[in-house]
Amino acid sequence: GGGNVRLSAVPAPSSLRWSWPRKAKSKFSVPVSAPRDYTMATAEDGVGDLPIYDLDPKFAGFKEHFSYRMKKYLDQKHSIEKHEGGLEEFSKGYLKFGINTENDATVYREWAPAAMDAQLIGDFNNWNGSGHRMTKDNYGVWSIRISHVNGKPAIPHNSKVKFRFHRGDGLWVDRVPAWIRYATFDASKFGAPYDGVHWDPPSGERYVFKHPRPRKPDAPRIYEAHVGMSGEKPEVSTYREFADNVLPRIKANNYNTVQLMAIMEHSYYASFGYHVTNFFAVSSRSGTPEDLKYLVDKAHSLGLRVLMDVVHSHASSNKTDGLNGYDVGQNTQESYFHTGERGYHKLWDSRLFNYANWEVLRFLLSNLRYWMDEFMFDGFRFDGVTSMLYNHHGINMSFAGSYKEYFGLDTDVDAVVYLMLANHLMHKLLPEATVVAEDVSGMPVLCRSVDEGGVGFDYRLAMAIPDRWIDYLKNKDDLEWSMSGIAHTLTNRRYTEKCIAYAESHDQSIVGDKTMAFLLMDKEMYTGMSDLQPASP
Repeated sequence: GGGNVRLSAVPAPSSLRWSWPRKAKSKFSVPVSAPRDYTMATAEDGVGDLPIYDLDPKFAGFKEHFSYRMKKYLDQKHSIEKHEGGLEEFSKGYLKFGINTENDATVYREWAPAAMDAQLIGDFNNWNGSGHRMTKDNYGVWSIRISHVNGKPAIPHNSKVKFRFHRGDGLWVDRVPAWIRYATFDASKFGAPYDGVHWDPPSGERYVFKHPRPRKPDAPRIYEAHVGMSGEKPEVSTYREFADNVLPRIKANNYNTVQLMAIMEHSYYASFGYHVTNFFAVSSRSGTPEDLKYLVDKAHSLGLRVLMDVVHSHASSNKTDGLNGYDVGQNTQESYFHTGERGYHKLWDSRLFNYANWEVLRFLLSNLRYWMDEFMFDGFRFDGVTSMLYNHHGINMSFAGSYKEYFGLDTDVDAVVYLMLANHLMHKLLPEATVVAEDVSGMPVLCRSVDEGGVGFDYRLAMAIPDRWIDYLKNKDDLEWSMSGIAHTLTNRRYTEKCIAYAESHDQSIVGDKTMAFLLMDKEMYTGMSDLQPASP
């Protein structure tokens, strides 16, 4: 999405793992660094021959890598089960972090271990946090409990809030809460920063889903859409306009799945949603969370499944309104991101997650569950998976197909383990989920199940196919089209792994190029489409 590839990290020594010999004291968090009494064990302990070895005899030469990867996944999964009650409980982080109602009080929690002091500010206290200072636990989680006033929440629905914290260098900074569910800006002011908005509508204003999820089709036929660009007027279109005007046309054209871009809040509109600032917030340019729920429910009523384009490969480098604002130079164990050069994607100018960090796993896994549970999304297209899979992020790489390119020190095992955990969780919560990977590298077993030793995706995008069509349309006469070349491109895919073949997507049509319709009709579409003149040759 938005380019060719995305982000990553560095694997630990291939023969070592961390294990957690003691129980965490907090129900919300455990230490993000290994305790001093950690134990070492070989990665091969407890991992026998994996089913994927039967798929390809070449895998036998990389058993050490597969065993280490699977062992690290099992260790992480076991640790989550031990300290958090399992992946399903762990992924409910959005019910604890951020702003939630608990009994007769509003409770706000934020993981910010580098902060020296913290306050909750907003419209509710006239942006003066002196009376709403927060307390910090042993694991870097700040919290505050504010009792209801006359039976009503102290922080009103749809009111602005921010997290104010002391950086330790004498400066106080205001940030949008990391788990905020809605964020807006003053459109009348150029460059106005985003404010977090507490979204907790009264029961009468909450959208209630009326229609069940459609069954998973044998073969998805996917219509990719950007809601903001979908209208006829020269303005940002809304979720409700898309639901009422565009969804019926999608259904009429025999698609069975809609894939929505740019749903997660992003302050830079021209990024097409790929520089996410607020991961739990619905993009406010097109409406409210309730409006998006209306869209998804309307799609389900038409028998259309809805996938969300999710960006967990990197985050916006914005500080005032993004997750990057919580990075104040601390070590990576106390940050969402890697430190130094490893924490930045040099081509995208964005931040790279530390997928080995406990709280990063909680944040990202909970993010997936939030969109599935609260908005009834039927699955995801994971953007920029190539960048996640490798420490080099695919930059200046031309994958030739050697298995050493896929299963070695260039592989970011921590990111692979996160994707395995994510796919296991999504299919546990929704067995009929559809999860698609955008990968240009051809990573083997990306689309085999986690239990088999794969990464767990259902499909991968066959990204060479649209490039072939575009090349033929732009550069070759009809007689120069190679049937053998087309056949090779259509069949050049991993055996036993499912692919999504497509003619074009946003990567071809709006990232420095044209849609196929424009390539075929070109400028004559503006002058040669009248019935009152002869047809063009």
